[in-house]
Amino acid sequence: MPDLFAFTDGACSGNPGPGGWGVVLQAKSGQNILRERELCGGAVETTNNRMELTAAIKALETLERESKITLVTDSAYVKDGITKWLLGWKGNGWRTAAKKPVKNVDLWQKLDDAQAHHKVTWQWVKGHAGHPENERADALARQGMTSFKKT
Repeated sequence: MPDLFAFTDGACSGNPGPGGWGVVLQAKSGQNILRERELCGGAVETTNNRMELTAAIKALETLERESKITLVTDSAYVKDGITKWLLGWKGNGWRTAAKKPVKNVDLWQKLDDAQAHHKVTWQWVKGHAGHPENERADALARQGMTSFKKT
């Protein structure tokens, strides 16, 4: 059984503004890549955080069956939200500890649903630091944004 990895990233031109998301999916055996797939898309008016969340959602929704996967993101917002804050938000009726509505609640709920079908290990990497798959996910996110940018 190969190990599955999803490398995700989001980008925005202006915040808010046109945005894109990118995903590099890999099935690996040791260091050998057995299969690979790239995904990208975007939106006309969005934020960087919404695109980061969308990338993670799309990566998990693309999997056709229950999977064990390592999802690698350069977004502390996504990693901390899903691993540290989500349970509290749900328990507080989707409100923060300060009793304010959770931002991007629609996407957090989608991500929570998407991860429920899988065994996900969440991993953070520093963005724009030369990590090859993170750089590729970033390029895909920028590509996903291009058709939404005004020229």
